Amino acid sequence: QVQLVESGGGLVQAGGSLRLSCVVSGTFFSFNRMGWYRQAPGKQREPVADITSSGSTNYADSVKGRFTISRDNAKNTVYLQMNNLKPEDTAVYYCNGITRGYDWGQGTQVTVSS
Repeated sequence: QVQLVESGGGLVQAGGSLRLSCVVSGTFFSFNRMGWYRQAPGKQREPVADITSSGSTNYADSVKGRFTISRDNAKNTVYLQMNNLKPEDTAVYYCNGITRGYDWGQGTQVTVSS
């Protein structure tokens, strides 16, 4: 059974940084385009960034220049480095496959105080 486990969230002041991790277990990982998503209270889940199997990346306009997605296929892990965080980045962050999707994990809470 495929399992996604996100971690690395927390409470940080505006301008601070966090690095999120997502470990994918139970499946071959390297072929899959992977994405990070977030869901703020009262809002729909939205895509934040994605990375292809070869390392090409895309970002939502709201995070361009501040967030960096990366992956380590040997570790079945996707990362999201978040710098210069803003209060509007507050949300639960999730990862998932795009080429092949999986059941959502529990996510990791990111709270940015002003």
